[in-house]
Formats: sequence, C-alpha cells, structure tokens
Amino acid sequence: MRLRLVLLAAATTSLVLVAFLVPLAVMMRSAAADRAVNAAVVQAQAVAQLVTTLDEPALAVTLEHANGSGRYRFTVFLPDGHVIGAKAARSAAVGQAADGSSLTAPAAGGREVLVAVAGLPDGTAVVRTFVSDADMRRGVDRAWLMLGALGIALLAVSVLVADNLARSLTRPLSAVATVAHRLAGGDLDARAARAAGSPEVREVAGGLNLLADRISALLSREREAAADLSHRLRTPLTALRIDAERLRDRADQDRIIRGLDALERTVNEVIRAARRPVGPHDLPMCDAAQVVGERLEFWSPLAEEELRRVEARLTAGPLPVGLRRDDLSALVDALLGNVFAHTPEETAFTVRLEARPEGGARLSVADEGPGLPATVVRRRGHSGAGSTGLGLDIVERTAAASAGAVTLGRAPGGGALIVVDLGPPPEHNANRLLSGA
Repeated sequence: MRLRLVLLAAATTSLVLVAFLVPLAVMMRSAAADRAVNAAVVQAQAVAQLVTTLDEPALAVTLEHANGSGRYRFTVFLPDGHVIGAKAARSAAVGQAADGSSLTAPAAGGREVLVAVAGLPDGTAVVRTFVSDADMRRGVDRAWLMLGALGIALLAVSVLVADNLARSLTRPLSAVATVAHRLAGGDLDARAARAAGSPEVREVAGGLNLLADRISALLSREREAAADLSHRLRTPLTALRIDAERLRDRADQDRIIRGLDALERTVNEVIRAARRPVGPHDLPMCDAAQVVGERLEFWSPLAEEELRRVEARLTAGPLPVGLRRDDLSALVDALLGNVFAHTPEETAFTVRLEARPEGGARLSVADEGPGLPATVVRRRGHSGAGSTGLGLDIVERTAAASAGAVTLGRAPGGGALIVVDLGPPPEHNANRLLSGA
C-alpha cells in the first residue's frame, strides 16, 4: 500500500509537471527568439537613421566599423542598386522591403531583419541584418536545464511527502497486523493501540481487541470447564480406592491401587494442563527417550498380565522433540492403548524410537494383531473399530503440533504399524536440554 501511494503521487506530480513545464519551455524558446529579433530590429533602425543623414562614403565607413565590432552585420541596399556593408544576396524579402514595408523573413540558418528607409531622393533603401538560429536560442538550453532540475526537485519533494504520508497511514495498519500475528502465535495478552492511525484503522484495532478479549474469555471458560470435569473424577476414584483397600488379596490390592495412583496422576495432569496459561514463551520441549521409556514402564504390568511380549528398541537420550511432556505421554498412551484395546491377549508388539536425521524423533508401534481396518476413518469422533475415535486423532494432532506427521501401514507380522514423526524443538531449547540445563 505504501509503495502504491508513493507511485500514485509520483505519477500525479509527473503529469502536473509535464503539463506545466513543457508549455513553459516552449514559451521560453519563443521569448528568446523574439528577444534576439527585437534587438536586431532596434540596431537596424539605428542604422536606418544613419542612411538618411550620411553620404555614401561616410555610411560605408560607419557600417564597416559597426560590422566589425557588433554582434550583427548590416547591409544597406540603396535605391540605385549599390550595396554597402556586409555582402548579402538580394532576396525576395529585400525586394518586398524596397516597396516600403519593414519585415522579418525566414532564411537559411536564421531570420532576415529588413528595415525600409523611405524619404531618399532616388527611392527607398533597405537595411538588412541576419539573426542566426544560435542567437535566437541563446540561453534556452540553460533555462531548460534549470526547468528540468526544478521539475526533478519538485518530483523528489512530492515523493518524499507522499512516502511520509503513506508511512503515517500504513504504520498503524502494520502494528495491527503484528498484534494479529502475535495472537495467532499464542500471545493472548497482545492488544492493538487504539489511539494511533485514522478512524478506520482505530476501528479495526478496536475490533481486533474485542475479538482477542472474546477469545481469551472463551478459552478461559473452556479450560475451567475441562478442569471442573476432570475434578469430578476424583469422587469415583476415591470410592474405587476405598473398595480396593478392602480387598483381601494383597497382590490384587497393590495392583489396583497402583493403577488408581496412575489414573489419579493423569487426572491431576489433565487439570494442570487445562489451567496452564498459553503464551508465546511457553515453548514445548521434552526428552522423547525418557517419556517413551516411562510410558512403557507404566504399560508393562498390564502387558505381563495379558502375556504380551513387548520388544522395546529405544535410542538412548536425550532425544529432544518439540512437544510438552504431557502431550507426548498422551500420544504414547493413545498408541499403546489402541494395541491393548484392538488386539487379543498374548499379542506381541514392538516399540521403536530413533532419532531423525533432520532433528526430532521417529516413534513406531507395530503389533502382531489383525491389522488396521480396510478403511481407516481418520476423523475425530469416528472409528471403524467401535471405539471413541479419539485416539488416532490425538496422535495426529499432537504430531502436527511438532511439525511432524503420522503414517499408517502394515507391520512385517501382518499387524498394524503406526509411524509417528516428531519435529525438533527450537534450536536454543534443544541445546539447553542436551546440555542438561
């Protein structure tokens, strides 16, 4: 917009300058020609007065002196046919002037100035001088150069003024756009200044601020609602814990209580995650090797109970990825939970974690079950296996949040294979994790 306004001002100023300077340049050239011709006419008239007062020898001496020292050279055509002064051809214009009419006429390389001298005994004499094109253009080139410099200076001033005006118009818009980008980046405290810019820009800034306030209020309400719903789980968990403590089998009691402890930690983490503020400085990062190892340890007792053989091939950490610890934990739980939910007991599975050459990590979960359905519904809330349809969606959205992706396939044993690429965290955060800070 700023460039367009400057170009518009430059184009408009150029048109005005052309409309003003071109006629002025033509007028200056005509004025210079008229000035030169008028000067020659004045001097020719002075010579004409000498023709009526001096005899022929004295007139010849006077013309010789005048032609040697002045700018113009004069010729006198006498009525008897004699020619005194500078040599010049008797043109048709000289004959016309001999009839008593003073005039100027075009000639090769300039103009002839002819002054008729009447009152002589033998008839009418003619005083002739010549004004060259160079004399008629004297000073014109310099004047045109000054006009051109003036036009360039005016154009530069107009462009400078237009640029300042455009900047005053676009700067508030750029500030509003910056605030919009900050909001898109998660800085919900960003607000646009409503005191700057034109009324229209202030109106846009006000609308953006209202939108930001509304988004913050809705997000806060949703987070509190999620925290409240998660908190409601504490009551049935407490009841389950009381029932578990009444069990007589010590092994069953310990196993159920461990599961309840893990579930309670998960609920607490959900509440903390729901109430955690999101901002531009809340940069996600965790060690994938540590998180995946912890989740495998959590699922191992259930795998042992169902006689599942678990093969873990985890690259030693730290292995930084661009996800928060709880988000990556939820992703791993969703993958392993699908294995337990959709494959029969005693089905083995393999978990592989390795570093990616471009940074981040690649997590693969392969089982020896029946495999994925022929048509996998990859839409939130829809499942082809009778489940909630949220597990795979959680995996895909979490991977996308780290600039990664999810690939579905078939494992070598015929079961399902899910490969999750996780992107790296920002470089300075990864260095901090690798250094142990």
